[in-house]
Amino acid sequence: MKFLTAFQRTVRVHGSDTALITEDGDEYTYAEFDQRSTQLTHALTERLDDAPCAVLALNGVLAAESMIAGHKRGVPTVQLSFRGKPDELVTMANVADSKGLLFDDANAETALKLLEKGTFELAVHAGERDIDVEGVESYEDLLDSAPENVDADLPMGEKTSIFFTSGTTSQPKAVSFTGEQMWLGAYQGVMEHGIDQTDVAIVTTPWYHMVTSDAWLYPHWLAGATTVLHSSFEPAEALELVESHEATGLLAVPTQLSALNAVQEREGYDTSSLRYIRTGGAIVSAELVERTKEHLAEGLYNTYGMTEGGPNLTFAHPSDQEAHPGTVGKESFSWEVRVVEAAPVDEHPDPRAVVDAGEQGEVIARGPGVPDGYLDNPESEAKTFFDEWLRTRDVAQVDEDGYLYIVDRVDNMFISGGENVYPKEVERALESHSAISEALVFGLDDDYWGSKVTAIVVTDGSVTEDELDQFCKHHDSLANYKRPREYAIRTESFPRTDTGTVQRGAVISEHFPE
Repeated sequence: MKFLTAFQRTVRVHGSDTALITEDGDEYTYAEFDQRSTQLTHALTERLDDAPCAVLALNGVLAAESMIAGHKRGVPTVQLSFRGKPDELVTMANVADSKGLLFDDANAETALKLLEKGTFELAVHAGERDIDVEGVESYEDLLDSAPENVDADLPMGEKTSIFFTSGTTSQPKAVSFTGEQMWLGAYQGVMEHGIDQTDVAIVTTPWYHMVTSDAWLYPHWLAGATTVLHSSFEPAEALELVESHEATGLLAVPTQLSALNAVQEREGYDTSSLRYIRTGGAIVSAELVERTKEHLAEGLYNTYGMTEGGPNLTFAHPSDQEAHPGTVGKESFSWEVRVVEAAPVDEHPDPRAVVDAGEQGEVIARGPGVPDGYLDNPESEAKTFFDEWLRTRDVAQVDEDGYLYIVDRVDNMFISGGENVYPKEVERALESHSAISEALVFGLDDDYWGSKVTAIVVTDGSVTEDELDQFCKHHDSLANYKRPREYAIRTESFPRTDTGTVQRGAVISEHFPE
């Protein structure tokens, strides 16, 4: 099955039902969504033939229509980050071999810089702004001049979507997926949440991320549900959309959940309609789970995955958090997941070396959703994809019931005094201090220790290094060799990616420049 086949079924069954609602209140039925995406398909095929088209836009109708056009063309839609810088975005577009660029009002300045730096054959602007630049065409005019019927010669290929990894430590890597793989992710999302045609989902995380596309938008379109497109996350606005549309579903990464809880606790929006909240992308604390249940909704699903793994590799039903707080659950519907003995970054782990309950190891996975590799990064591809397996480089612990708990990254582990140190263990201990909201731990080169346990902490300003040292010395879960020997204290929150991951390299360089 391909996602396009499933979408066509949705259009037949739910053609008159609402598919898209913008934050300004504009509504599009599935029939209108289908027609406009078909017109875009024809326009792009006529102008670009089989070349991919890049899209730089906020969450909105342009993004949605371009996603479906990729399936109808059988040529990838290249989903660019609206938070990227021009040089980075040009590199991403070139790696994907994009010959067209679609952009909206909010990204016009950045898009025009891309057009100056890149080699695009087509440039199209969607919005109300006056873009008086030679060669830039109007999106609505482009659609109006295109046929409304499906071309029998389409789709022309298997690939439909190109996503980029988060790129916290390097240039984002490009991964292409087929329509069948997008279908696998979509039905998985439907099954995880029990999505149906009566659901209304708020879309507030960036559409260009795999989790938003394949774990949120596609499942709801598969089921004939309504998606409310919130252009860019703002917690009060998101809660207003939940209340006004009586939304049943919400996707938010942990940092967004924290912000939503804070606003909800203060303002008290009506979120009684929420049936399921999906989170992931960073470790979810038991405290965040409880706050979310208290202030937003009981149905919090914790998920775990990566761009290369489609929507997610594991998920935890809300009921799992009762007996297994903080778990990311067990493998999802189209995946086999194993936790095996960790190997160095430049070696492949042994899929047969599965760890016992209570032990830690690296997560690997296999299934039909594994992509071919990276488009233009053979070195990274050789490290991440081996045989039929996908290497995550995430460290997890497995409990007696088989539930997984993400502990850290293999890349982050360091040796101090001959002992392996996983920073997340130390960070959790530090964050249990009432004055600390965030902690980042790493190994600093040291003649005595080899790598000295070093911590950068975000505090309220009421704690000293000596007090933190005493706190760690007496912490029940922290062995002495894991105790930080040096601190940097700050009051400003750590910078994070869209998915809530701390930008470790930037934080460490700021406080401990080489």
